[in-house]
Amino acid sequence: MKHLPKGSKKLIRAWAFYDWANSVYSLVISSAIFPIFYGALTILKDENGDILSDKVEFIGFSFNNDTLISYVTASAFLVVSFLSPFLSGIADFVGNKKNFMKFFCYLGGISCIGLFWFDLEFLWFGLLCYFLALIGFWASLVFYNSYLPDIAFPDQQDKASAQGFSLGYIGSVILLLICLGMILNYEALGYENEGFLTRLSFILTGIWWIGFSQYSYYYLPKGNKRAGLTRNVLFNGFRELKKIWKALKHNKRLKRYLAAFFVYSMAVQTIMLIATYFGIEELDWGEQDTTKGLIVSILLIQLVAVLGATLTSRLALKIGNIKTLIWINLVWMIICGYAYFITTPMQFYVAAASVGLVMGGIQSLSRSTYSKMIPEGTLDTASYFSFYDVAEKIGIVIGMILYGITAQLTGSIRSSILLWVVFFIAGILLLMRVPKEVIQK
Repeated sequence: MKHLPKGSKKLIRAWAFYDWANSVYSLVISSAIFPIFYGALTILKDENGDILSDKVEFIGFSFNNDTLISYVTASAFLVVSFLSPFLSGIADFVGNKKNFMKFFCYLGGISCIGLFWFDLEFLWFGLLCYFLALIGFWASLVFYNSYLPDIAFPDQQDKASAQGFSLGYIGSVILLLICLGMILNYEALGYENEGFLTRLSFILTGIWWIGFSQYSYYYLPKGNKRAGLTRNVLFNGFRELKKIWKALKHNKRLKRYLAAFFVYSMAVQTIMLIATYFGIEELDWGEQDTTKGLIVSILLIQLVAVLGATLTSRLALKIGNIKTLIWINLVWMIICGYAYFITTPMQFYVAAASVGLVMGGIQSLSRSTYSKMIPEGTLDTASYFSFYDVAEKIGIVIGMILYGITAQLTGSIRSSILLWVVFFIAGILLLMRVPKEVIQK
């Protein structure tokens, strides 16, 4: 383990490199290959490609396939929401948040590998692996995000956050291209179909995630150790959240920002989780290969997102974080309005490019804006980021449930898009209430 000083470029790069390691989960499992694999496994089509049935039998009930996966997703996020306060409290208390970050990284990586055996006959096992991989990914981010104020000074945090997201987009695209190359060239590799190579991509995702994270672990400090122990340490995180909740009463900037973040993040995260399912079920791909078309759109999002995260960081330096977030929310609102009417692949590509431009920006800037608002000199940063994380995850739970209910009742994903327009409007109005003097640089 190397001990590098706060603000060191090497330390910041090592921290940001965890995005390179773990973002393959977001792309391969959450956005690209697994959703397509799951759709192919659960949707019955006729010779013309028209959907005959998208129903899945699970625990004695019949679910719309995308409704089932949305409920599993919401359940996993709910677990993370309750788990984070326990873990962050312990991590801050005993000063070993790197060990917790490792544990959930390994849980997520191994669960990704377990998706290799995803099958309708043993649907419970596949959904369990999906469930645990999601928990591993998001729980590790609680500790990863909490390192930002520990390894970078306030004037470095926007750039460091953007660097992390940019590395994540690049690394995940590289692995996706490797997996895509295998899947599309299955015949040349001696396979009768793409099934085995698709499943193999889940194994590669787990290995990539665990393997590349070792660089970050080598340089990241263990944590901020406190002296002595107190009783009920397991509930220390909840006490810290309660303390932070009370502190918000005296911090108008942070309180109003968190309210806005909760609302618009609910929409952003849900859209990112359902985008591929929308492309599978709502578009008329005609004679085009659906898998290739979806992969192209996802790659487009990732590549444009690198540019978006960088441009957003620069714009924030000129006009301030809050004003930048308001403009990004406005763009998201317009994209949703446009997406409601799209029916062709080309329209989907246009929407994908637009999403990529604002996706990286809103994630990166939201994280660094919050980091800057944490009171200076705070040692238990994991508790503050646990609060941030809980707010984000509860928002996702609500968003995925609303989406699942809407899709189940209407039989269409398209109907839920109008909900997100409303949330982005609310996000803009709430951001406008954040004091103007906050975070100008």
